[in-house]
Amino acid sequence: MLTPDENEMLTRSGKATPGGEFFRRFWLPVALSRELPAPNCPPVRVRMLGENLLAFRDSQGRVGVIEPRCPHRGADLYYGRNEEDGIRCVYHGWKFDIAGRCLEMPNAPPDSRYRDRVKIVSYPTLEYGEMVWAYLGPPGELPEMPRLEVGAVGAEHRFVSKKLQQCNWAQSMEGALDTAHFSFLHMPAPEAFDDINAQAPVDAKRFRWVRDDPMPRFEIVDHEVGFVMGAARKADGEEMYWRTTQFMLPSHATTPSTLPGETYFGYTWVPIDDVSCWIYTYAWNPERSFGKEELDKFAAGFGVMSVVGPDYVPIRNRGNEYLIDRDDQKHRTFTGVTGVAEQDAMIHDSQGHIADRTCENLTATDAGVVHFRKMMLAGMRALGEGTPPSAARNAKAYHLRSGSWIADKRFGFEEIMMQRFGDPMGRVKP
Repeated sequence: MLTPDENEMLTRSGKATPGGEFFRRFWLPVALSRELPAPNCPPVRVRMLGENLLAFRDSQGRVGVIEPRCPHRGADLYYGRNEEDGIRCVYHGWKFDIAGRCLEMPNAPPDSRYRDRVKIVSYPTLEYGEMVWAYLGPPGELPEMPRLEVGAVGAEHRFVSKKLQQCNWAQSMEGALDTAHFSFLHMPAPEAFDDINAQAPVDAKRFRWVRDDPMPRFEIVDHEVGFVMGAARKADGEEMYWRTTQFMLPSHATTPSTLPGETYFGYTWVPIDDVSCWIYTYAWNPERSFGKEELDKFAAGFGVMSVVGPDYVPIRNRGNEYLIDRDDQKHRTFTGVTGVAEQDAMIHDSQGHIADRTCENLTATDAGVVHFRKMMLAGMRALGEGTPPSAARNAKAYHLRSGSWIADKRFGFEEIMMQRFGDPMGRVKP
């Protein structure tokens, strides 16, 4: 468990908080590229790390992320006209570019240089992996874009979306690192296993291995930008079923189930404020492209995706109790909630808007959660003492994979990673 001060440090992400300052040293997604589909299209409201911002794509296709208030009289630039490489306030016509510079000030004399002294806050942006990323940290310390593999593959090899999570980012992040919960939360009801036997296909076998061994053995190895975690369960005979997960600072993770040739999944958490966050979700396959049927499957909630509305709020959410079906829970599924991602969201939200970690009772299967907390708190404290996170300047080290492997029980974790990925940390060459 954490102390009250540690829980406060881990969960707060606004300006001048240890967590907020730590997040601001990294590039973070602020929108999907498709939310700004064309030059001079309508702007998009953005809220992240407790700060209200505005994103817009100018006439040259560049994306700006700026403060949303016109410095003249405080009108909201969201209602402005996006035109000719700038967004124009409709109140008195002041116009600003993606760097926050005032381009035009129609209600000042033509020969006045007043507009040269007026500037609004703007943040650097990049597009990578069909996401718009922004850097909100100190201007002179711009890091490299983290080279997550989803952005390195061709567009036809990936699917990217996002979803709202109605709780603090950290408890949702912890859920991704708690791979032991799969033995319960995502299981069919016990009756649904009646037809699973030793001759079942591998997917059914994987379910059975996870169900039958709810106490996996965990091993964790730190690397340049976070850590990789392996969870070993008993498989058939003398074999072990390994599921590996990557955590990358400050808030990226990959899922553990992918076998060779299957699709990889990952997600990135971005705090909106202390009680909600965006989760950017993505699937990618470096070996083959996705067809329409598969893309439709992702859009319908397969993998880490959720079924979302046009505002990217999940159809099943805190407000409607995730459309829980008690009859389904009694006879067919463990939860009565449809969708793996929705099951996760339900349980994370149920811990409260901000989980109270001072009253927990942890076990050995919480190893990944404990390691994550220690790493985040250590990074925040180090930054407070003047040492910025080195991971932010190690972009290539984010090119990582995780997944499953079946091997003889004699092999250790790093040997398993070498067999699975050819590298003990799951690194792949960019």
